[in-house]
Amino acid sequence: MARKTLSAALALAACSVVMTPSVASASPPGTKDVTAVLFEWNYGSVAKECTSTLGPAGYGYVQVSPPAEHIQGSQWWTSYQPVSYKIAGRLGDRASFQNMVNTCHAAGVKVVVDTVINHMSAGSGTGTGGSSYTKYNYPGLYSSYDFDDCTSQVTNYQDRWNVQHCELVGLADLDTGEEYVRKTIAGYMNDLLSLGVDGFRIDAAKHIPAEDLANIKSRLANPSVYWKQEVIYGAGEAVQPTEYTGNGDVQEFRYAYDLKRVFNNENLAYLKNYGEGWGYLSSSVAGVFVDNHDTERNGSTLNYKDGANYTLANVFMLAYPYGAPDINSGYEWTDADAGPPNNGVVNACWQDGWKCQHAWPEIIRMVAFRNAVRGEPMTNWWDDGADAIAFGRGAKGYVAINHEPGSLTRTYQTSLPAGTYCDVQNNTGVTVNGSGQFTATLGGNTALAIYAGKSTC
Repeated sequence: MARKTLSAALALAACSVVMTPSVASASPPGTKDVTAVLFEWNYGSVAKECTSTLGPAGYGYVQVSPPAEHIQGSQWWTSYQPVSYKIAGRLGDRASFQNMVNTCHAAGVKVVVDTVINHMSAGSGTGTGGSSYTKYNYPGLYSSYDFDDCTSQVTNYQDRWNVQHCELVGLADLDTGEEYVRKTIAGYMNDLLSLGVDGFRIDAAKHIPAEDLANIKSRLANPSVYWKQEVIYGAGEAVQPTEYTGNGDVQEFRYAYDLKRVFNNENLAYLKNYGEGWGYLSSSVAGVFVDNHDTERNGSTLNYKDGANYTLANVFMLAYPYGAPDINSGYEWTDADAGPPNNGVVNACWQDGWKCQHAWPEIIRMVAFRNAVRGEPMTNWWDDGADAIAFGRGAKGYVAINHEPGSLTRTYQTSLPAGTYCDVQNNTGVTVNGSGQFTATLGGNTALAIYAGKSTC
């Protein structure tokens, strides 16, 4: 979502991500459903990463930060205060954006754009592309007539009208029930589609009525485009994520919140029926993540500072058959408002503060695992009643996670054919016997993953 000049409270207020609409296909279409979210990477750096890393690793999608012209400022959340729909933001111009889309496509990676259509800015000035604006006037684009009548901030999440017509953290709220606004937003998204974009993350979708989004989506050149909506679940709130599943996927924030609690304070054994068994959205319309750019900063989820808890949670997410996973990949921060190092230029991973979680060995090796086991049910679950678990994905793969402090040696029962497999977590060989069993020792806070088709390391 779009944080503003405020800070922590802003970020979570309104979020939800979604995907492909009334087509009842599972999560993103195709055989590769993992998205690398390269938060605040500039488009030239995204293009290089698609070629060098994302394509070869098997990522299906890359999600890029909002491309529209926005307010000036060094903070990351300036990207979430658009002032025009020109591609003229901090991260690159139209030519660099087009080149990024073409380069990623050549590497076999589809492009999802974080799209800010609920609101415009909270002030006045000159944007990153030279456009002058005031809060309720964007010359040639929107005037005061195009904004909702409520000009006070959203304060009551039990009141649907307040949530969907008032201003999220003081941002000018577009009247998405209006014909001109719908047509203009669709025009922006169609422009992105003309550049080859494959999907949209709808920022702050909770603050836009689902029927307004459906209308806008119906105007797109490709109305069945991949579509994920940021709709943060809140118990007892007036607006619920389930209202949006007719439009496409919805980000399931409970998944991330509960993973933090389980990995930090509870038992991994509880995860046996994770997902729908915990009351979440249907797997086929759920976008899942361990953290995103908002939640890593506000403390509601795990983040890169959490060591093995964070790494193993990502391993679990990629191995477990629920939802379509996003891997958040950002940069180090102490100031939660700080913008990207080098204005988004990534010269190399793990330099200049770039964390590159999408390329961490434990995480990136699970992308191919997930692709190999796609569509297979969970089988052969085992746990120790506490923090060691293991499970298979049909006859295609098997993963074990030891979140205990000490090492664990045991014989695991799988449904895999006999043979030698590469444990991609440790780059060692694992031999499965004719009964589908293998014996392994896992150190504390480590994992093991083997899958059909990967016999050598």
